[in-house]
Amino acid sequence: MFELSLYWLSTLLLALLYLLSATLYVVRRDWARQGLVELGYPDHLMNVLTAVKLLAVVAILSRVSVALSDLAYAGVLYHLLLSAQAYFGVRNPRGALPALIGLVLLAVSFTTQNSAREIPSPYLPATAAYSQSSH
Repeated sequence: MFELSLYWLSTLLLALLYLLSATLYVVRRDWARQGLVELGYPDHLMNVLTAVKLLAVVAILSRVSVALSDLAYAGVLYHLLLSAQAYFGVRNPRGALPALIGLVLLAVSFTTQNSAREIPSPYLPATAAYSQSSH
């Protein structure tokens, strides 16, 4: 029961983080574009990031496919790592805080997903051990 609650809390907070970020990209477009440019990214990347963030949330929450959900987790991992690295690269560690919080939420969500979802992810060690013992 605890893992189930932990999964949903971390997953919903991660989804909220991504939804808020995508919303800022739309509502405060010029501000967000300038922020990306200051981090060294091209401003046209904002449209791609907006779409990818929204699609990642849909893939993880809906979990219509375990493979797609796990791919979304991987994409979010890389995005958060690159985001944190970009802020550290411009010597703005405070700017990396949302990415670092996101990484913690992502780790908790991913590692507890099998306790909350009917079809388990094959990429978790506990699942592999369970699969081997059931054969």
